[in-house]
Amino acid sequence: MRANVNLLWILTGFFVVITVAYVIWGLVDPLQNKVEWAGTFALGLSAILFSFIAFYLGRVHSAQGGELPEDRLDANIDDGDPEVGFYSPWSWWPILLAASAALLFLGLAVGVWISIIALGIGVICLVGWVYEYYRGNFAR
Repeated sequence: MRANVNLLWILTGFFVVITVAYVIWGLVDPLQNKVEWAGTFALGLSAILFSFIAFYLGRVHSAQGGELPEDRLDANIDDGDPEVGFYSPWSWWPILLAASAALLFLGLAVGVWISIIALGIGVICLVGWVYEYYRGNFAR
């Protein structure tokens, strides 16, 4: 993460230099002879954005109290691989829930009555997915 923070500070400096060069270029140009405000603000705000992100990531890195596995040269790939969670490989509920969400957005585009039906199907699918392990062969 320290390398990312340093890269973002370098990008901040880059955008500051580019903003100054953009203003000078606009003032030197014989056809324009004035500051072009849209580009100046866009480049300046890009520099401010990168400085905010670099500052935030720097604070997070210092508050961690140690290095991340990807910052160490002797780390293995498995060191930075946390347990993500448990997912049911045989469950059909997520597919049905996605289909009801697609039907919901179709109803917003075509007719509201389709959305009402999709909301009912979506609630049924969500409840079925949540309580999948409380009934049937996989009950605990």
